[in-house]
Amino acid sequence: MAINPKKHEMPTQAPEVRAHNFDEVALGYSYETAVAEARRCLNCKNKPCVAGCPVNIQIPDFISRLKEGDVEGAYQILSKSTSLPAVCGRVCPQETQCESKCTIGIKFEPVGIGRLERFAADWHNEHNTAPVAVPESNGHKAAIVGSGPSGLTCAGDLAKKGYDVTVFEALHTAGGVLVYGIPEFRLPKAIVAKEVETLKALGVKVETNVVIGKTLTVDELFEMGFEAVFIGSGAGLPNFMGIPGESLKGVYSANEFLTRSNLMKAYRDDPDTPIMKGGRVAVVGGGNVAMDAARTALRLGAEKVYIVYRRSMEELPARREEVEHAEEEGIDFLLLSDPVEILGYSNPNDPRDPKNGFVTGMRCIKMELGEPDERGRRRPVPVPGSEFELDVDTVVISIGTSPNPLIKNTTAGLAVNAKGGIIVNEDGLTSHDSVYAGGDAVTGAATVISAMGAGKTAAHAIDRYLSGK
Repeated sequence: MAINPKKHEMPTQAPEVRAHNFDEVALGYSYETAVAEARRCLNCKNKPCVAGCPVNIQIPDFISRLKEGDVEGAYQILSKSTSLPAVCGRVCPQETQCESKCTIGIKFEPVGIGRLERFAADWHNEHNTAPVAVPESNGHKAAIVGSGPSGLTCAGDLAKKGYDVTVFEALHTAGGVLVYGIPEFRLPKAIVAKEVETLKALGVKVETNVVIGKTLTVDELFEMGFEAVFIGSGAGLPNFMGIPGESLKGVYSANEFLTRSNLMKAYRDDPDTPIMKGGRVAVVGGGNVAMDAARTALRLGAEKVYIVYRRSMEELPARREEVEHAEEEGIDFLLLSDPVEILGYSNPNDPRDPKNGFVTGMRCIKMELGEPDERGRRRPVPVPGSEFELDVDTVVISIGTSPNPLIKNTTAGLAVNAKGGIIVNEDGLTSHDSVYAGGDAVTGAATVISAMGAGKTAAHAIDRYLSGK
């Protein structure tokens, strides 16, 4: 049978519609489309796609079940490797991982692995009513700090082996970056809640509003009877540019902007936590978080949204799909441009004027690409005399984040690197006995799937350690 050279299109909301709502953009495959896409898989004996998956999902095996129409069987294969299949199917950058290794991708478009993973997970969540089988207890206790992707993965893998697992989350809702950082239109919060409930059904306990380093310390967790601790506290400390005007009203870090919208529901008409809405918005940066912030600003009612990025489109690090969606929705990309000052309103004759201190614009300079930097990307160089002003009243800075120093400052013997990341060995073990770490707390801001891979690695190491292997 001839292979369809193109993967089946993912149906989406029309751009002119979705730009004004927070409903999920991608609508998902139908059963018929999923089976047809699964039949594009060659079921290669050497399984190159598996080598490209950070959590080692047995991709040809789950796709083979889909070919046969056994969706629940496909889900069960997925669940052996990942605790968050519905999340991975939505936000994992498959195009640079598993799909980049796909054999038919050498000549045609690769199999839509992420779309099939999403379909199988959503089908299971909608149709399966069987209770989760709870493993027999092995008598050991482990604590997880943070309920983001690395923490939830570590918790799920340990729970499946019979460990008594408790997850400690600083915020009032479990999910970490999945709930505060990724917008509803890319990852519905009901999906995250369902994945968390599945882990709870396995026996995982989740304690919210517990700030490790304040409410409890890591050392106190051991005093409570936990035998191992995994730190997956993420990278929630925003980076800024250090330019004049960053303290003006109307300047946000992307973390704050997205948290106010996603977690605190600032998009409502009467929010407890307000946010600047409407007007003209500039988002500085070119990663996935910048795309999320820009598209969120649009949905909050902005009349114009700019992405300001100092390199060209070829160097833009965001997923192509997210960039294409942003362009379709009307977001303007100001490439090879870099802010040098955020401008603000000031009336020295009336210091009580409520307009004092608000953003009125941003001064930028044009850039050109010079010699490659240490990572091989051409370094942006300012073009003399090319400064220009951008008429905006809200600026969102999205140039990366760093691990929060709270835990390392309150945990004796926990070594960190120059950027604040926790230092670990190949098993995720830190310099502190019985303490493991992974995800953004170690690497700085990275992908959801890489954090999950770190959680899985640490869970395996904790199991070997506590079981005496």
